[in-house]
Order: sequence, then structure tokens, then C-alpha cells
Amino acid sequence: MAQSPAIAAIAADLKPHMILSVPAPPARRTEPLVALGLAAGPVVALGFTRFAYALLLPAMREQLSWTFAAAGGMNTANAVGYILGALSAAWWSRRLGARAAFGWGIALSAVTLLLSAATGTYAVLAALRFLGGVTTAVTFVVGSALAARIHTGGDQPRSARLVALYMAGVGIGIVAAGLVVPAATTLFGASGWRIGWLAMGALSLLALAPAIWATRRVPDPAAPAPGATERAGLRALTPTFAWYLLFGAGYVAYMTFVVALLRTQGLGAAAEAAFFVVLGLSSATGTLTIWARVTGRLRGGRAPALVSTVVLAGVLPVLLWHGLPAALASAVVFGAAFMAGPTAATVLVRRALPPHAWTRGIALLTAAFSIGQAFGPLVSGLLSDTTGGIARGLWLSAALLALAAVAALPQREPAPSPAPHREPVTAASTR
Repeated sequence: MAQSPAIAAIAADLKPHMILSVPAPPARRTEPLVALGLAAGPVVALGFTRFAYALLLPAMREQLSWTFAAAGGMNTANAVGYILGALSAAWWSRRLGARAAFGWGIALSAVTLLLSAATGTYAVLAALRFLGGVTTAVTFVVGSALAARIHTGGDQPRSARLVALYMAGVGIGIVAAGLVVPAATTLFGASGWRIGWLAMGALSLLALAPAIWATRRVPDPAAPAPGATERAGLRALTPTFAWYLLFGAGYVAYMTFVVALLRTQGLGAAAEAAFFVVLGLSSATGTLTIWARVTGRLRGGRAPALVSTVVLAGVLPVLLWHGLPAALASAVVFGAAFMAGPTAATVLVRRALPPHAWTRGIALLTAAFSIGQAFGPLVSGLLSDTTGGIARGLWLSAALLALAAVAALPQREPAPSPAPHREPVTAASTR
């Protein structure tokens, strides 16, 4: 049937708007802004929901009469939730769409932070830590895949720098927590931990705006090529899975108990705040200025092994010496390197797998990471309750990081993943 001139005119007018509904790749000059907007996810997922617990732990232990094993069990509940969230992240991404899954992950993480201020019951807090683990894992995994898609060209170092900018959100979140939580516990005493949770929950809600803005500017993933499979790429990453499990166990044991260790060494709230702020600043700057280049250029398992070695060096100062200088030295070295682990893992997935499989690959690696995070704090807490004290538990962290460096070395450079196919950008799509 012939089409009327009026209908043809309407269709011609609608066509540019239909094209505009699919996000075009961000211009090169705006790519860093998109990565920084996505970094709101790690601010909430790791900076607040995961790592700020170390700052709240001394006050919560004092008021709620917890042992170190009970305190470590709280982080284990969070890690178990993180495992389930990581394993289901690709499903949520397909079910809701990556943009919606990322936004809802941040929103629900904010809710768990706010509710954590409302109870002192161990079982309820553990359940909230578990739920927070699920939501933050989805946020972090899906956000990592979105960050990997910002730049889809062959410039691997540039892609690594954009992923590193996304990971720098963790350091930003740690700095914010280091300013807010000690102030709350100083002003309100042992019950100030409730104010700390409330403040971080409110900041998490504010983080939604830049996150949603950024997701709308990330290009859609390329469709899988006929017969494409990621199984061979995943098998090739077996040493990376072993490294990431050990790395997760080692670094999170330190992050869980280091503030409690500093308190036993006689450092007060001001020193704890200084430690956390330096840790966060070192994380953000180190990830961007050093590791963005290193992870993009080193091949195979050399980058993960180097990351583990430097993080191990960052644990040692607080174990070998007491006082603020040792604490700050530890914060600088550990802080500058620990988020290079997820950066290196994301870069390896990007090299080994086709673009449509990045979310699944990152999710599976994050699940291995989370398994390590589940047993690391619990075993470290059990050791800390013995005659050796917290320092004995943190020596476990050092040993696991050394094993992680060894486990990474057999990783060979993955075969390059197929380049994504994209339709040419039309004039209408750039209006």
C-alpha cells in the first residue's frame, strides 16, 4: 500500500529522535566526566558500605559489647551478600538493563546504610550488612562493566585510565567517611556510630544524580558475534581467579581491623580520621597517576603480582612500628595500591573476553574476590581474639597478600577480545 505524504513526513521527522534514544559514544573530551559520574557507585558500594565499617567498628564494639570474632562475622555477612550479588549481577543487568541495575543498586545501598542506624541488634545488623553486600556488589560489577564500555576503541591504556578513574570513587568515599564518621563519634560518643550510618546514607542518596547522568552517556554494548563464546577466555584467567581470591582475603582483613589496631596502639579519633583521609587520598591519586598507566601497560600476571606486593608493603608499617608516622606511612602505601587490584582485574577481563561478556567476567572474578573477603575477616578476627591480639590477626593479611602475588605470576597475556562492531554514527545521532 502506498504511504501518504503526511505519514511519510511524520516518519521522517521521528527518525532522528528514534536514533537519539540510543546513546552515542561519549566524545573523547567528555569521557573522563562520564567515568567520574560512574565513580559515584564505588563511593557508595565500597567507600561507604564496605570500608567505613572499620571506622564505626570501635564505637560499635564498645556500645554493643562485641568480640573481635563477632565484629569480623559482621563483615563476613557483608561478604556473603557480596558473593551472591556478584553472581547475580549479570542477571540483574540483563533483567533490568545495566543503567537501571546500577541506579537501583546505589539507591538500595543507601537504604541499608540508613536502616543500620536504627538498631543495635546483632542479627538485624548482620542482615543489613548482608543485604548491603548484595546491592553494592551489583552496583560495583555493573558499574565496572559500564566504565569498561566508555571507550571501546583499540587504545588500551586510555581504557585503563578511564576504568581507574571509576575506581578512584573508592578513595573519594573513604575520604568522605574519614571526615564524617570520626566527627560523629567524637561529638556523640559511643552512640555516634548511628549518626555515621545516617550521614553516609544521606550522601549516598545525593550520589544518585551524577551516577544516573553518567549512565545515560555510556554506549550500549555491541551484540555478540555469531558463535561467540567466552569460556576459553574465562579458562585462560584461572590464575587471576586464584590471585583475586587471596588478594580479597588479605586486603579486607587489614581494612576491617586496622583502625581497631591503631586504637590499641594509643591513637585517638583525630589520628584515626587523619589515617582514613590519607588512605582515601592516596587511593584516588595512586589509582589515577600510577596504576592507571601500570595496569594498562604490564602484561599477564605482572600487574596483579606487583599490586599485591605493594599492598603487602603497606600492611607492614603498622605491624612493625607504633605511632602516627607508621600509621600514615601505611595509609600512603596501602592506599595508593589496594584499588589497583580491581582495576587490574577489569583490564584483564576487557582483554580476554568479547564486550558482551564483560559483565559476566567481572561478576565471576568479583565472586572469587568476595569469597576471599568472606573468610579473611572472620579468620583474622578469631586470631585477634587470641593472646597475640589484633596484630596477630593482621599478620594473616600479610601472608595472604604474599600468596596472592605468587598466584598471579602464572597468568599469561590473554588473547585479544574481538573488537566491538558499531553502526556508524549518523548526523542525526549527533544533533
